[in-house]
Amino acid sequence: MKKTPLRTIKEPEYSGSFDIRDVQKLLQNSEMVQDLHRHNFFFILVLEVGIGEHSIDFVSYPVGDYSIFCMRPGQVHQLTLKKGSKGYLIRFNTDFYSPKENLGRKMFLKACSHNHCKLSFNSFKRINAIASNIFIEHTDKPENHQKVIEYYLDIFFIEMARQHAYLVANKNNSTNYTQERLHEFMVLLETHILTKKKVTDYAEMLHLTSYQLNTITKNTLGKTCSTIINDQIILEAKRNLLATTNQVNTIAYQLGYEDTSYFIRFFKKHTGYTPETFRQNFK
Repeated sequence: MKKTPLRTIKEPEYSGSFDIRDVQKLLQNSEMVQDLHRHNFFFILVLEVGIGEHSIDFVSYPVGDYSIFCMRPGQVHQLTLKKGSKGYLIRFNTDFYSPKENLGRKMFLKACSHNHCKLSFNSFKRINAIASNIFIEHTDKPENHQKVIEYYLDIFFIEMARQHAYLVANKNNSTNYTQERLHEFMVLLETHILTKKKVTDYAEMLHLTSYQLNTITKNTLGKTCSTIINDQIILEAKRNLLATTNQVNTIAYQLGYEDTSYFIRFFKKHTGYTPETFRQNFK
């Protein structure tokens, strides 16, 4: 099956496998305005002061103070960041940073599974200090600075994973076990959605029964497992419709549907639009 092509845009002064920018300096001459697009690297905004608008995978988030945005490769977003914003913009690809050790990779995936996080002053201060150290290493480039940046990124994502766990636990009183299994399910879903679309597929990979997996998603997200799977299929379809120029039959095939007419009916049932109408209305 063909991979979904990526639409690339010219990011400000971004080249190579890692970059970190001072947001205040980045906006000195003009505000940042990026139309809907997708790219193939991680994109992280650490905002001490945030003014603007940000939509990720068709969900709008408030751009405010003490906010952190994490985007994974393949996601689509639209961003307006206005003068007066202050913080750091971090961009890297997996050639530069991709933890191989199990705990580090687990923390990395946990942190990046949440697109937006609003923190308290004290919590943000800890994470911002890490970003500041990364900026100094990247700017001054002392001996072994790349390795030091990798270590700082380890700490950054561990701290982010801690913050998410704390916020989620306080929000819905779920247990650590439930949150762990939900996270594992969501990672598997994003990885395998093109080829696996049944609840039993994911239950088997998690060594759970379909009933157990449904109980977890209902208790944490208020949705059945099949609803979450359908939501992910629709999200992938929307990403492709708005971030590529592929024909609908090509997109249907990439998503695992050989019958284009069935895919069109499925998409309309869940969105109220045919794929072409959605593309025309939201492009």
